[in-house]
Amino acid sequence: QVQLVESGGELVQAGGSLRLSCAASEHSLSTYNMGWFRQAPGKAREFVTAVRWTGDVTMYADSVKGRFSIGRDNAKNPVYLTMNRLKPEDTAVYYCAADSRHYSQGPSRYIYWGQGTQVTVSS
Repeated sequence: QVQLVESGGELVQAGGSLRLSCAASEHSLSTYNMGWFRQAPGKAREFVTAVRWTGDVTMYADSVKGRFSIGRDNAKNPVYLTMNRLKPEDTAVYYCAADSRHYSQGPSRYIYWGQGTQVTVSS
């Protein structure tokens, strides 16, 4: 069982930046494909970005491409989501997810999930 913990969410003004972190207690994430998803009130959970376990392959949702960046340092465990030029529509609970087999935009492909961290972007 891998327990994921997200951190870094907070209230920020539109145009600002945040960096979210995802770490695992008692496990290394170095062999897991990692994804970030978000869920706004009343909406379905949606894909944001993902990185292959090797760290050299990434993909992004069109809505965040060019503004968000996923990164990982396998020697240090955490996976990061750097968010720039934030917009009010980025407001959501952000979740990280891990899976050792699947590298996917589909949330059902990920077996481990964190509890989420709230990001609120004010206009």
